[in-house]
Amino acid sequence: MIRNIIFDIGNVLAGFSWKDFYVSLGYEGEMLERLAAATVKSPLWDEVDRGVWSEEELVEGFIRNDPSLESQIRRIFRNTKGMVSRYEYAIPWIKSLQKAGYRCYYLSNFSRKARTECAEALDFLEYMDGGILSWQDKVIKPDPKIYELLLSRYGLKAEECVFLDDTEKNLPQARALGIHTILFQDREQAISELKELGVCTE
Repeated sequence: MIRNIIFDIGNVLAGFSWKDFYVSLGYEGEMLERLAAATVKSPLWDEVDRGVWSEEELVEGFIRNDPSLESQIRRIFRNTKGMVSRYEYAIPWIKSLQKAGYRCYYLSNFSRKARTECAEALDFLEYMDGGILSWQDKVIKPDPKIYELLLSRYGLKAEECVFLDDTEKNLPQARALGIHTILFQDREQAISELKELGVCTE
């Protein structure tokens, strides 16, 4: 029986759009692609989630990827507010699950900077029963340790949990521990699959 719903945050409960954010700052076309290659599409982006490096160290790392973009990269990471927006259904969905007797947790590769600068967009976290933001524990999905940590920290049984994530590569490790998984496409699809697992959401 499912008792616990575990949510990824980005693109499940909140929208994460680096592209829209970069465009809002006036970067398009070739410049947009160059900036993406040096930052969000760079292997260094994992370090944003992992939280091992300071923000300045990360920015310096992105600049080393393409020194000619230093001023643009510094501008982008001076303030990332606007890169994240909460989905309107997030809080009502969490509350309806809790009212039905389920406990709701988060497990997300969300950066420290996003957590502070986008606090309004992530205000649903205070309604949840707990969770892990990867930078707090220096481990990121799909490392199996992050799933094990969530289970042990909150005393959860894997078979009583279902994990919703929009990225397939993050699911096999959870399944290997016995956690049920749903590849999230949209809320309606997720609700349908939750119902197949016996989860009454509304």
